[in-house]
Amino acid sequence: MFDYDWFYGSAYEQHKLDALIRVAKRKFPDKDRKALLEDDTCRKYMDKLESRTLIYLRDGFSYELKGLADEVESKAHLTFECEPADEVYKVGSFVVAVPFDEVCRVEVFAVHHEQKPENKPMITGFRHSPADDPRG
Repeated sequence: MFDYDWFYGSAYEQHKLDALIRVAKRKFPDKDRKALLEDDTCRKYMDKLESRTLIYLRDGFSYELKGLADEVESKAHLTFECEPADEVYKVGSFVVAVPFDEVCRVEVFAVHHEQKPENKPMITGFRHSPADDPRG
């Protein structure tokens, strides 16, 4: 179960780091985890990696986490700024509050900027209800 400690403690940061290390491991298969983190060449490569965090809720909605809203005093909910899917909404900011027990999955996608796919995964977010999704 995802809770306050998972997001604001070390688990979420470890989850993101693990995704980055796995990408680096493909580039440097002869290096173990410790060597990847200590080798200058590997670290420079890892510094160029990008990541996206997708949060899936029990109701079928999903959001791309742009950043945790650390300034919000109440920690009763997971509060974060989401990355809007539609270009017209990128001029503003959407701050979302979700009960922790509604989060059913967290995915971190890490990739080197030169290998980034052209098509980003569809994030439903606030755009429509799951029943309206043409993909079923």
